[in-house]
Amino acid sequence: MLIARLIADPVTLDMRLDAAGAALAEAGLKLAGAQMLDHCGEVLELMLPGDDLATLRRVLDEHFAPSDALIARDEIRVPDLFVSDMDSTMIGQECIDELADFAGLKEQVSAVTERAMAGELDFTTALRERVALLEGLEETAIETCLGTRISPVQGARTLVATLKHRGCKTVLVTGGFHQFADPVAEQIGFERVVGNRLAVAGGRMTGALNGPIADAAVKERVLREELAELGANAVSMAAGDGANDIPMLRAAEYGIAYRGKAKAREAANGWVDRGDLTSVLKLLGVNEHDWVAGPQSRQSPA
Repeated sequence: MLIARLIADPVTLDMRLDAAGAALAEAGLKLAGAQMLDHCGEVLELMLPGDDLATLRRVLDEHFAPSDALIARDEIRVPDLFVSDMDSTMIGQECIDELADFAGLKEQVSAVTERAMAGELDFTTALRERVALLEGLEETAIETCLGTRISPVQGARTLVATLKHRGCKTVLVTGGFHQFADPVAEQIGFERVVGNRLAVAGGRMTGALNGPIADAAVKERVLREELAELGANAVSMAAGDGANDIPMLRAAEYGIAYRGKAKAREAANGWVDRGDLTSVLKLLGVNEHDWVAGPQSRQSPA
């Protein structure tokens, strides 16, 4: 049995549902049920026999885009573990691009970042090349960048706080840098941080990294290790937007591509293209009255 929940334009929802139902039937997937969730009125839940997830998501994309959606093979519930990417997922920026702007290199670095996120460049090589360009930049640029350029995306604090309130462990795992991720995790409410660390000497960046690199394999490993500690019946959810997040998204029970690049979105079984991160709570079936406001800071509200 497949269960799909989605949030789409309510004005055209009935018409789109009729067309999607016909397309599914033509593909041999007849709807077993379709209803609006009582406690999350804008969420449509579809139930279908079988296991043809690829056909289902193709039809959803063809008939409901843009939408926010989650497809599962079992009853959807609040996860026990949430592991998320940081840049362009929990915050609206790419930290290395913003930091490069202080060195007058944002355009050059951003172009490499975009290609790496799209899966066109090897992540580790691209990361080292971009970090090398920061050599000589004053360490104080990090604090300035954090205070003036970096802010959580809408809904990030509420999502994390609500999940934690319901007993979910939250981990921020990033190919970015601890110098940014540690304060961001504190702002949003994550309990653990895994990331890279910029090397600094004499108050300036050396153009290198300290310690091993947190890449796609590390992201997946962190999810699997954390999940194993929670027991055999634990359910995991991951969120990300780029190619570096794909193994983690595939490994999670619920893999959510937030404003995802094409390859990441294709690898996920959930996506948020329309709303903010509170859409994830709606798709999980959490009533808005039960949402928990996250920690507040001088950053823009989320």
